Amino acid sequence: MPEHPAAKPVPTSDFVITRGNCAAMFAYDVGFAVDLNKAAALLTGDVPQRETLKHTRRAPKYFEYQPAPLRISRVGNPVTVGQFTTQPVIEALVFDFGAISVTFSINIAGPIERLLPLSSALYENAALLAESRRIVDDLVRLLTPAITKPDVTQLVEDYLVFDVDEWTLPQGHVLLPGWIDECGSLIARILRSDQDLLSKQEIDDAVSCRISYADSDAALIDWNAALLFGREMQDVTAVLEFANVELLEMRFLDDQLDRALGDAYDSSQKSNKLGFFDGRGADLRRIARLQIDSAVLFEGVNNALKLLGDVYLSRVYRLAAGRLHLPDWDASIIRKLGTLESIYGKLSDRQANRRMEILEWIIILLILFEVVMSFVRH
Repeated sequence: MPEHPAAKPVPTSDFVITRGNCAAMFAYDVGFAVDLNKAAALLTGDVPQRETLKHTRRAPKYFEYQPAPLRISRVGNPVTVGQFTTQPVIEALVFDFGAISVTFSINIAGPIERLLPLSSALYENAALLAESRRIVDDLVRLLTPAITKPDVTQLVEDYLVFDVDEWTLPQGHVLLPGWIDECGSLIARILRSDQDLLSKQEIDDAVSCRISYADSDAALIDWNAALLFGREMQDVTAVLEFANVELLEMRFLDDQLDRALGDAYDSSQKSNKLGFFDGRGADLRRIARLQIDSAVLFEGVNNALKLLGDVYLSRVYRLAAGRLHLPDWDASIIRKLGTLESIYGKLSDRQANRRMEILEWIIILLILFEVVMSFVRH
């Protein structure tokens, strides 16, 4: 992404990352469902593992995936992103509800100011998008026998997680929270992948979703990226990855419901050119199938990650869901499912009434036939 003409110099903070990683995530919908056990058996050349949340804090055991997705490590082509290069090992996470999340890793050790040009270069990066799509296509070809209705959609959701494991604070700063408060402008620009200086309102909004478990860690979550400070933040990264996959599935489901509503409306406007016989049976079956598929996908995605109890990861998920507007997507999908059910009910009632009319006419004709035959016999 080229620098904005009005971009201002990056402020220096003397904050040095001694160990850190950037995860660039790309989520795809690849089919209606994936049989994970069958998929694991098909991966003869890879060593798949069932993903579990690695709890680094006190948390109940029921905060887990249901069922656990399949994690696959593959060697890919390193991609150059500005002054950085992705690591050769690429992670792919396969979910049972028909989604795959591909993650590229980039070493980010050095002055934290370097994250700003990296974030800008990663925004809608065409090379990473093409490489992630190639990996997904390869996996789908390999796992086709385990996928129900395989089809890689054009929709894709990307998300960045900058995970700073170890760092050196500038002189005069003893604790991390104080430095974050002073460097909100830099952090906001990293989160928004924007090289230009942001307004105070934009900065306040970008850093507003902030959560810490201790004074030595922090997570700042925005709609485009998250910036994590602390050791062993893999569990937070996993929750953010799932939220990104959930957003993809909500977008896919919303588009699918829009098409279903359009088909249902077209069916309701069809004239009955066949007289007594209503030709809407195939339309009703198609709408019913879309209803069932949509409801199953909606429940599968929403129940994949168990969020019981008021724990740290639950709060992280709620912050991420709010940033990605997942509750709004849920409300929209529930409303469209209800509308589709209403249209289906009206079409079904219309077809039932037509059948009743046909039966009534058949009875009348039979009675008339009997009357006529009685006169003929006499």
